[in-house]
Amino acid sequence: MAEPLGALLAATRQAFQQAGIAEAALEARILVEHFTGTERKDAIVNPDRLIGDAEVAALRAAVARRLAGEPVFRIIGEREFYGLRLRLSPETLDPRPDTETLVDLALPHARACIARTGSCRILDLGTGTGAIALALLSVLPEATALGVDISADALATARANADINGCGARFSTLQSDWSKAVEGKFDLLVSNPPYIPTNDVQSLDRSVREFDPRCALDGGQDGLEFYRLTADDGPRLLNREGVIAVEIGFDQKQSVADIFSARGFVLTDSVRDLGGRDRALVFHLA
Repeated sequence: MAEPLGALLAATRQAFQQAGIAEAALEARILVEHFTGTERKDAIVNPDRLIGDAEVAALRAAVARRLAGEPVFRIIGEREFYGLRLRLSPETLDPRPDTETLVDLALPHARACIARTGSCRILDLGTGTGAIALALLSVLPEATALGVDISADALATARANADINGCGARFSTLQSDWSKAVEGKFDLLVSNPPYIPTNDVQSLDRSVREFDPRCALDGGQDGLEFYRLTADDGPRLLNREGVIAVEIGFDQKQSVADIFSARGFVLTDSVRDLGGRDRALVFHLA
């Protein structure tokens, strides 16, 4: 039976509030708009608009999934990142807003390279949805990027996201166990690597632990395995004036800096996220 849009929104919001969901109103609006094909103004201007049976059924199924712990962006299958609409898949990390700080930190270095040479070749290790590389390409028309991932599913998702966001001609993919199969030189290496210590993965919030792929979370015994791999291969992969920009865990700045320093890199720049926590670092070869 058809139901009014305003009533559906109110009922969804109430269910989320009762379940203790932190952003109940926002998440209710996201799901209702997605599954009813409406926009925010519709619920304000025409709350009595009737929503058909099929849409109501789809919305209720989505609400049940959210109440069972599944993140809202997993349910709708997409996420906005740096102004781009990105599809998600089971083998991709759900890109978080904090990772946008890594993009902002890397951008000046990419622009400096373009000013010097007219182009910038970007390598994104563990690309997942392609979020970081595609965000950079979206504002750097002179740049190209290679997205690398061990997952074929993730690479297919990144490929689709590149096409959807108009970057397909400048984005290519490579299946590789981290950087092992990567050849050539790059001006900018970016990565949001797995950095959660193995024994800490089970203590993560359920929405992360049960729905993000473990291979995108588990950074080895101390969480630093992929920083070591990146620092080891960095000299082989970078042009002489190239830089590496990586996301880090909130308490890993010194440990990561030490890893890169031991391999001939210098910490050039760093940034904190919106919560004031250390979030991303930039290194260049000494």
